[in-house]
Amino acid sequence: MQKAQDFTKVMQDFTASLPFDAKAFQETFKSSAAFGEKMTKVALEAAEKSSEISSKWTKDTIAKVGTLAKVKEEPTDYSKALSDFASAAAEMAAENLAAFAEVAKKAQMETVELMLAAGKDISEDATAAVKKAQADVTSAAKKAAASATAAVK
Repeated sequence: MQKAQDFTKVMQDFTASLPFDAKAFQETFKSSAAFGEKMTKVALEAAEKSSEISSKWTKDTIAKVGTLAKVKEEPTDYSKALSDFASAAAEMAAENLAAFAEVAKKAQMETVELMLAAGKDISEDATAAVKKAQADVTSAAKKAAASATAAVK
């Protein structure tokens, strides 16, 4: 009589021989952390520059309001001061909005560059990992098949 095949040992051998590359996980974590650091740097630089622009804009506006609030000799001087203030405020707004746009543009360009570089790195890493996994799984399958054949005999 032929005895039933016990595949427990075969499956244990097969799963034990499956590749598990802890170094790949460590490298992935390091790459992810480095990407996060670079993205944070871009965001913090943009926030710092935006804060500087906003602070300068506020200081300049306060200085202009101080000039506007001074006592004038003639009633027409008040309308001229208000007109000058409005013109200066519009000019400052245009300059500062352009500066904000430059900060945003720079941050956007740096972000796109980082994303493209990260995508390229991930693609290369994934291709290498898949090739290695295929080779390891093929090897493990051959060993498992050999074990199964030996167990049958």
